[in-house]
Amino acid sequence: MKRLLRNVRGVLIFSLLSLNTAFWVTPLMVLAVLKLIVPVAAARRGLTRVLMAIAENWISVNRLLLAGAGSMRWSLPDETTLKRDGWYLVLSNHQTWVDIVVLQSVFNRRIPLLKFFIKQELVWFPLLGFAWWALDMPFMKRYSPSYLAKHPEKKGKDLDATRRACEKFRNTPTSVINFVEGTRFSETKRDARESPYRNLLKPRAGGVAIALSSMGELFDAVLDVTIIYPDGPPKFWEMCCWAPVRAEIDVLSIAPEPWLIDGDYQGDREYRRAFHRWLGDIWQSKDERMTARLAAPR
Repeated sequence: MKRLLRNVRGVLIFSLLSLNTAFWVTPLMVLAVLKLIVPVAAARRGLTRVLMAIAENWISVNRLLLAGAGSMRWSLPDETTLKRDGWYLVLSNHQTWVDIVVLQSVFNRRIPLLKFFIKQELVWFPLLGFAWWALDMPFMKRYSPSYLAKHPEKKGKDLDATRRACEKFRNTPTSVINFVEGTRFSETKRDARESPYRNLLKPRAGGVAIALSSMGELFDAVLDVTIIYPDGPPKFWEMCCWAPVRAEIDVLSIAPEPWLIDGDYQGDREYRRAFHRWLGDIWQSKDERMTARLAAPR
């Protein structure tokens, strides 16, 4: 009976989340099409702000629906340093799809709407694909090493797409988020990729470097976000069933140094090495914090 009630609750919450999505996607699509055909740049910027406000309302309702799913604790920089009208580069580890829900809950209306880099195939995802397109989420096409070996002309195309996306974000306050590992963490992936970290995969530096070189002078800060699940990474269905989910989020604010902004990641080998060291130091510190937190008494 308990399992039945749990599943019924999960179906109910998932249905309400779907209805909430359908409700907000409708005005998103109408305004996005209007923005596409309006020739005046100032009007397009105004419509972008309205679209972002709609998305923030969508996130707020989702958060209310999932409010019974355990607890979240987070440590943020001084609230005065976070601005809704600023620009931020958010670097985060990635363990589960729930990460997105957690990050949206923590940062909604504290900083501008998070803009995720999304796999190109997901543009066809029902409802959400349209919403992501309407909100100017950049769609990226990833190429495997085996594909690049056969098609070397495609090398660097994903970084070019990152640069074009970042140029679009210059006109409106934006938070660009990068799951730097490129995929969700698992011990199997960690071992297969020979990661030197205990809780993380090796960071991919290219997208971060391109974002900094394209928009670095605009960024108020680089936000180093660490997501920790003391009881293990939860599943989204478990959240819908209101199973207890403990999430701890640390946020460190890093000032982007001039050398990070001015370098040429693709053309300067010395800069590329220095950038990898900089990002590696951030990842090493993150891994040590995660190890200490996970080993702490619960």
